[in-house]
Amino acid sequence: MTERVIAVVVTHRRVELLAGSLAVIATQDRPVDHLVVVDNADEPEVAALVAGQPIPTTYLGSQRNLGGAGGFALGMLHALALGADWVWCADDDGRPDGPTVLSTLLDCAARHHLDEVSPVVANIDDPDTLAFPLRRGLVWRRKRSELVTETNDDFLPGIASLFNGALFRAHALDVIGVPDLRLFFRGDEVEMHRRLQRSGLAFGTCLTTGYLHPYGSDEFRPILGGRMHTQYPDNPTKRFYTYRNRGYLMSQPGMRKLIPQEYARFGWYFLVQQHDPKGFAEWMRLRRMGRRERFTRP
Repeated sequence: MTERVIAVVVTHRRVELLAGSLAVIATQDRPVDHLVVVDNADEPEVAALVAGQPIPTTYLGSQRNLGGAGGFALGMLHALALGADWVWCADDDGRPDGPTVLSTLLDCAARHHLDEVSPVVANIDDPDTLAFPLRRGLVWRRKRSELVTETNDDFLPGIASLFNGALFRAHALDVIGVPDLRLFFRGDEVEMHRRLQRSGLAFGTCLTTGYLHPYGSDEFRPILGGRMHTQYPDNPTKRFYTYRNRGYLMSQPGMRKLIPQEYARFGWYFLVQQHDPKGFAEWMRLRRMGRRERFTRP
């Protein structure tokens, strides 16, 4: 209880959803010591909502949309400047699954000597289902119960969702840094996960607590009879950031081994399954932009 926990929430034009998230964050049985909200739209109603919370708060209104990556970078750095021992991350469209999430994460981190620990991210409309299915080898896990094994009944090492309820030790952020502003959104979490894996720090997912989030797997399209999946977001803006940022990610140390699989999956999806050579050419163009670090916005 002597360690200082600062929660960081990033929002953009979703004040109603943010209110639901803050209501749970502010009433944890292990109280948050300070709340930092980064508002990428600088809205007065969000400032008023933050000021009305029953815990100490800081409102950071940005007159430029920094995206999720820049918003979390700003919030994390501000939390560290406030003296955080732990930084607890949350988005505006999700919320902790009850009042004991923070205390459970801290207990799990202490028992397993962790530098970062995340809750299970579950579908807000069906909490027994994962919001983002997890692939282990060729097998997809879609239910929370499928993450529990005889050897892992309370903790899954080396895998974590990093912005949906993730709890970082301050030392961990000294080692891996904060999200890359250039990515804006899409891929920033994967890039942080890459850094965590290469850092040697201990991290993973606590299987006994959860974070509720809207279902996020509709854009993952099955190929080869469902044995593999590829990603096709539902609008051009999401596709731009997804494919460009993946081009950058796949060129980084620790990710390059996945490049052959990347070409096979997207080539099959666009050329064989969808008969869409223009879509494949656009994927190639955006991937090339990312590899060359052309981080212009559309």
